Amino acid sequence: MKDFVDAHVDLWTGQLPGLDPDVEGITVRMQVLTRYLERRREAVLAEYGLQLWEFKTLHMLRRGGTPYRETPGGLAKQLGMSAAALTNRLDALERRGFIERAHDRDDRRKVVATLTPTGNDLWERAIGQIIRVEEELVHGLPPADRTTLDDLLRRLVLVTEKDS
Repeated sequence: MKDFVDAHVDLWTGQLPGLDPDVEGITVRMQVLTRYLERRREAVLAEYGLQLWEFKTLHMLRRGGTPYRETPGGLAKQLGMSAAALTNRLDALERRGFIERAHDRDDRRKVVATLTPTGNDLWERAIGQIIRVEEELVHGLPPADRTTLDDLLRRLVLVTEKDS
């Protein structure tokens, strides 16, 4: 069975003799799947009135486990952004009632951001839909193929981790 990437690979291997068709096919297909998932996730988030950056910030708060709180500096590091840029995000999320900021009970010099019940509920509903989108993508693959694909992708990720 052929997809449109096969035509792309045929075109470019004809014009670039040194191009490895397997490498080109793999990388283009990964790009296609990444864009597909991004579009689908953004559509899900739009249904919940969320932008991707809002979801990612809520996700990082949730990731730490109960009580779903983190310092702005910790969040900025996890999200790979400056503390100043994160402050604007937290301001917006706080205005929408998704987080609260308060001084840390143990160290009043620190501020912590905490996921509110409203923010947590929204995150849980959105992540449930996102998981369904991801499951739909791989649904057509038999379980053994899913495991094989997961293992192969893990090996590629390990290569990138060594280079980072």
